[in-house]
Amino acid sequence: MRDLLYKNLTSADRSRRLIASSEITDKEGVHSVVRRHFGCIVKQVEKADVEKPAPYLYVLKERNTLEKREHFFCKVKGSLVAVNKGRFFLVVFVHTLSIQLTATEKLGDKIG
Repeated sequence: MRDLLYKNLTSADRSRRLIASSEITDKEGVHSVVRRHFGCIVKQVEKADVEKPAPYLYVLKERNTLEKREHFFCKVKGSLVAVNKGRFFLVVFVHTLSIQLTATEKLGDKIG
């Protein structure tokens, strides 16, 4: 079985955008949940040498053999300057990915 959820949200002035998806599957004794998020904010700035936020990367991986589950999480933040018709724009973005894997009871019965 597979459940999918997709959201695409944009602010009225189109300066903020959020895209999110979630996928839940049960296959071959493994229950998996995958969540992806992308968010960005666009701001007009006066010059190209604007002070940008520092890039950021965070990665977490957990494995619990007693509870038969694994979790992976990654978050990336960054920014860039874009030019359109002589105007400068600062684009600040964030990506996240979360994956959770859990053994279902069927798999636990086969192992034990």
